[in-house]
Amino acid sequence: MRSAFPSDDLTARARIRDAAIARFGRDGFGVSLRTIAQDAGVSAPLVLHHFGSKDRLRAECDAHVLATVAAHKEDAVGPSGPDHLLVELAQVETYAPLVAYVLRSVQHGGELARTFYAAFVADAEEYLRAGVAAGTVRPSRDEAARARLLTQQAIGGLLVALTLEPVDDPADLGPRLRAHMDAVALPALELYTDGLMTERRMLDAYLMYVTDPPAGAPSPDPRPTS
Repeated sequence: MRSAFPSDDLTARARIRDAAIARFGRDGFGVSLRTIAQDAGVSAPLVLHHFGSKDRLRAECDAHVLATVAAHKEDAVGPSGPDHLLVELAQVETYAPLVAYVLRSVQHGGELARTFYAAFVADAEEYLRAGVAAGTVRPSRDEAARARLLTQQAIGGLLVALTLEPVDDPADLGPRLRAHMDAVALPALELYTDGLMTERRMLDAYLMYVTDPPAGAPSPDPRPTS
């Protein structure tokens, strides 16, 4: 599987970016460029040479994290199928620096965080659409709304878990992430696969209530009832 930080990506620019992702995730976006330079084993002027400012460095961190997460999601939902997803779950600790960065970005707020979150939603919509086309995901009456909900649940669930049981030592984040995934994997997969309700009265009542139901709504649930 891919690593969060590929071992063959060892240029000075990549080392600075990876050090910034790890440091921003641990301590927030107020850390100095000098601290990031020390983590990367380079001089502070070299950081400015490559990125020009902390905002531009953070923008590159955003792009790298988004690209890495998108690649993992595409593999898990796409042609590789469930077997690949199990491999990804077994290696979940390797995502700890990326997870910390994502959560820190959302907590920090601001325009960069909104852009970051919007990109996650767009990515979720894209891989769900691919899953629908491949026949592994059911279609939705509102694909964009479903992508937003799943993104909010994923990020929000982690924020709640790590807020209620915070991690003081960065080395503990990987095991904590593993514990969270172990706790939610079965109920989440069960819910997404089998559903929650045994009949559709609440959905039908809602569709009658809204004045402008989504266009192209799926036909009634084709699953057999018992």
